[in-house]
Amino acid sequence: MGKLLITLCLPVLIGCQTSNRDLNMDSTDKIITVTAFLNCSPEVAFGYFSENELLEKWLTAKADVVMEPGGKFELFWTPNDPDLTNNSTYGCKVLAVDQPNYLNIEWKGNAEQKSFMNSVRPLTNVTFIFTKIDNTRTKVTLVHTGWRPGEEWEAARLYFIKAWSGALKELQTLVNEVGVG
Repeated sequence: MGKLLITLCLPVLIGCQTSNRDLNMDSTDKIITVTAFLNCSPEVAFGYFSENELLEKWLTAKADVVMEPGGKFELFWTPNDPDLTNNSTYGCKVLAVDQPNYLNIEWKGNAEQKSFMNSVRPLTNVTFIFTKIDNTRTKVTLVHTGWRPGEEWEAARLYFIKAWSGALKELQTLVNEVGVG
């Protein structure tokens, strides 16, 4: 959990530079896509994204999720912080769900990103697609969209590329190597 907290909550700008050409990318070039392969059924995989106790095993310190359209999708990496909007998805909602195939949610930035990411509408959007490979393997595809133009948005996007890659690697290790799937 400690490594994941660092991955998701601290600014990650190591070696990340953007050029003017990068800032003028077409919006489809800004989509983040990350894939993981889990040794479990789609039903079990879906649970790791929808059940509070399972989210707390790999992604966050505290989860408050209600798995229905319009339900809460609130994750807290620093749950004792008196400002609930720091390092959390406080106020985010489930936008669409088709268990165990698909989950679409709103997403916010961390404390360093909240001044520009958390007040725009629509918020950035994260979709998880669960594809059955066979009875014991599932492909999980994450798609994070909604990135705006500008240097701070590009820095946030680069941050989330690393954060999502690290988080799904953590989940893949938990399920595939520890064998909790």
